[in-house]
Amino acid sequence: MSVLVDNAIDVPVTPRMTWRETLRRHPTMILGGTVLTLLILMAIFAPLLTSLDPNALRPPRRLRWPSAEYWFGTDMIGRDIYSRILYGARVSLIVGFGVAICSTLAGLFIGLVAGFNRTGDAVIMRIMDGLMAIPPILLAIALMALTRASIENVIVAITIAEVPRVVRLVRGVVLTLREQPFVEAARASGTRAWVILMRHILPNTMAPLIVQATYICASAIITEAILSFLGAGVPPTVPSWGNIISEGRTLFQVAAYIVVIPGLFLSVTVLAINLVGDGLRDALDPRLARRM
Repeated sequence: MSVLVDNAIDVPVTPRMTWRETLRRHPTMILGGTVLTLLILMAIFAPLLTSLDPNALRPPRRLRWPSAEYWFGTDMIGRDIYSRILYGARVSLIVGFGVAICSTLAGLFIGLVAGFNRTGDAVIMRIMDGLMAIPPILLAIALMALTRASIENVIVAITIAEVPRVVRLVRGVVLTLREQPFVEAARASGTRAWVILMRHILPNTMAPLIVQATYICASAIITEAILSFLGAGVPPTVPSWGNIISEGRTLFQVAAYIVVIPGLFLSVTVLAINLVGDGLRDALDPRLARRM
């Protein structure tokens, strides 16, 4: 099926894919999206899924193994691990999505400026190279050491560590696009630089940027867990998968479930986000789409 344009060029019209065809072509994205949706719903409706306070102390019931009464057991001071994992999902997902959104927006703006402005490119990229020379977790720990423990500061610290990677991605796309004939034609016609960026450059950066955002989200969740494990993340009073694992590491030989269960939730969450990212990459990359 085609549509005649200017009586000269036949432009193919691609029919919309049905849900069955989408499932067949991108099963990993559907699987990852389903698992991620369930985790988000679990975090949102945590108060309805448990009646126990995640911070309530019950010393007489400490170190109870998983049972009908305590599904995931209790920790060394009697707190219910099931309720702590439900509320801990909120911290991980808020940090993951928060860092992905903030670093993507900041990296997009800086990358557009660096890629389209030859003067500012050298200065901006040297700063980004300096930040990338420091491992993200060490940079996040150093930034957290200068502030108080809170979810907001964790998001800011991880965002600063992730921005250089987004900047390099966007800059690379912009450097390729600014030499294309349609951009040269827009310049020759007197179109302003910001109009060229918004109308011609920005839309072409969306596909790789969306895929990169999913990997940043997964990386941020792992980094937050590491920070909480080391005591440099959220406050100890806030349930987090990282600090649950940290508190249970000394009792691993007698109560391994304290470490294993939150570790499984962390792994499944990161895997689901990566599956969504792989599916989006396959769906948004025209070269891969033709092969499938």
